[in-house]
Amino acid sequence: MTVVLTDEHFTGTDLMPLAIEAVEAAIRARAAGALVSPPRRGVAFGDRGQLIFTVGGSLKSPERAGFRVYETFEGKEHTQLVAVWSPDTAKLECVVLGSLLGELRTGAIGGVAIRHMSAPDARSAAVIGSGRQARMQLEAAAAVRNLRVVRVFSPTEANRERFASEMGERLDLSIEPVGSVEGAVSDAQIVICATTSTSPVLNAKWLRPDAHVTTVGPKTMDAHELGLDVAEWAQVIATDSPEQTRAYSSPFFLHGSQHADRMIDLSRLVEGTVNARPQGREATLFCSVGLAGTEVLVAAALLPLARQVRPHQESS
Repeated sequence: MTVVLTDEHFTGTDLMPLAIEAVEAAIRARAAGALVSPPRRGVAFGDRGQLIFTVGGSLKSPERAGFRVYETFEGKEHTQLVAVWSPDTAKLECVVLGSLLGELRTGAIGGVAIRHMSAPDARSAAVIGSGRQARMQLEAAAAVRNLRVVRVFSPTEANRERFASEMGERLDLSIEPVGSVEGAVSDAQIVICATTSTSPVLNAKWLRPDAHVTTVGPKTMDAHELGLDVAEWAQVIATDSPEQTRAYSSPFFLHGSQHADRMIDLSRLVEGTVNARPQGREATLFCSVGLAGTEVLVAAALLPLARQVRPHQESS
């Protein structure tokens, strides 16, 4: 029987560490040439929007294959679908409906990057943004680093106050809402940018020289939450999928610059062929673009626990 899961199965704080380990295993498989992860593709439906597909999985045991699809149609009811098959048995193991799995997986990718790119003794973090992905990225950061000081900025005071209160309680952290980006990132060892801004929100001059920055928001030449000054500041730049950066309909924001040529695959850091901090004080930048196949492998890894959390449907 195929298990059908929804957002209510992916709300626990115990899921993020498991998701991070699943993503790290996927990235190690990528380093070994055993991850199927082509860039996502969009299918247009006239001027109504698109269906966006990512297809992928692992060729290493336990093998899994599947896809994720989401839409860009107008309207209030948006959802996503992830399907997971076992190539060994041809069984459709599970179908996941909702957005939380995708958000959890993107957070987990950020967690792997922070684990391998930030200072091992990092205790302070800044979050720019207060939406769902800002929350997931902070949760992932807290799973891989022993955070003690966290500040958050969001343009709307009520939003940053709510973020600080709710995430502070969820993660058992003291989070300070502040009134400016500069105030948030000043002296922060980890900086998470998770906004919808189409223009740069951060000035490299505000960053400490050994900080790690993750960008999750817009990253094309037409719309980007970080500018080239942050790339210039960073001594090491990595991404989870160089192929995806070359597949955007609008060019990647580093396209045509010297920084695009020196951007490395996160898998090289995870497998250990490249050290992001050989001197222990390098400035690092991670550009999260959504490595295909990871959502399938996270769903497969979380399936046993998710089935225990709440009742689930089964379909023949």
